[in-house]
Amino acid sequence: MSIDHHSGPTGARGRARQGRRSRDRHGRGLRGALLPADLPGARTRAEQFDQLVLDAVAELERRWPTELGGFEFAVDEVPPVGADGDALPSDDVVADGPVPLARAVPAGVDSRGRPTKPRIVIYRRPLEVRSADPADLADLVVEVINEQVGSALGRDPEEPPDA
Repeated sequence: MSIDHHSGPTGARGRARQGRRSRDRHGRGLRGALLPADLPGARTRAEQFDQLVLDAVAELERRWPTELGGFEFAVDEVPPVGADGDALPSDDVVADGPVPLARAVPAGVDSRGRPTKPRIVIYRRPLEVRSADPADLADLVVEVINEQVGSALGRDPEEPPDA
């Protein structure tokens, strides 16, 4: 299905109206960004979430450098769903009721026969929906990652590493 966003009235010269991005209002030129792209305010929610995950993983890697060296961490928007619309069940999932928040994928072999590292996948949208504000989201991300890492390692991430 295709949606035509430019099916409105035509302009003065009989051509379709242009979108906002190419509009030169009152001869002032095209408008630019309000903030430079490298400032934090210009980051998308997905980029901000990725940074939260990176910060949480960096903290754990400082505590468990050898144990986490073989792990990969990934972010997906939403958990995969089956044909019936329900989230695919799995034993290695941290969930809030029926909604998965994160999943641990064990090491294995990919479709080309190459070995894969164990991976922890964090689902962005379910975590964002369950948080009241950015600080709450950061705490929730840390909690979910700690739970997944603890489960994968068979230890509590809060306990001190073995000497």
